[in-house]
Amino acid sequence: MAKVLYITAHPHDESVSYSMAAGKAFIESYKEANPSDEVVHIDLYKENIPHIDADVFAGWGKLQSGSGFDTLSAEEQAKVGRLNELSEQFISGDKYVFVSPLWNFSFPPVLKAYIDSVAVAGKTFKYTEQGPVGLLTDKKALHIQARGGYYSEGPAAELEAGHRYLSTIASFFGIPSLEGLFVEGHNAEPAKAEQIKADAIERAKALGKTF
Repeated sequence: MAKVLYITAHPHDESVSYSMAAGKAFIESYKEANPSDEVVHIDLYKENIPHIDADVFAGWGKLQSGSGFDTLSAEEQAKVGRLNELSEQFISGDKYVFVSPLWNFSFPPVLKAYIDSVAVAGKTFKYTEQGPVGLLTDKKALHIQARGGYYSEGPAAELEAGHRYLSTIASFFGIPSLEGLFVEGHNAEPAKAEQIKADAIERAKALGKTF
């Protein structure tokens, strides 16, 4: 049995969001094909994702100096404790499915905050004399992303930074590969939007059976 973390970074549901529509089609297909697997939905717009701020740095500094957790302030304990929960949950997953839109060439800031919360030395990577080494070498990842324009090829391809960043961080964590399922062009060609969405949903269903 595998544990799948279904991580969504969109304020809207599938009735509005093309990425969420494809994501829902994928995860429903996946559950049907893998009924014994555990799927945990992490809605980043509903979760408490602390930013790495002065409280966090102060709390980490105290812990690294050998002080006990009870020496942290209430704010430090709340934030550092929550970040630890998020990182522990992340490394407990066997497969990761990220769902996000392409916003301003990247993704919503809540997803970056989440990545920051799980990029923890000793958990998702470690430092060695040869440099950092990823620790999640037995994991699998997928990114479902909606793009209003066309970014898979052509002049805009170099501008896309969302999937490229997730690919970089997945590699840094040691994850062998990050698959991509893209829904694109619906804003560039609104007359084709419904067909673009329908095609993406069918591709998502097919991938859900094999991922």
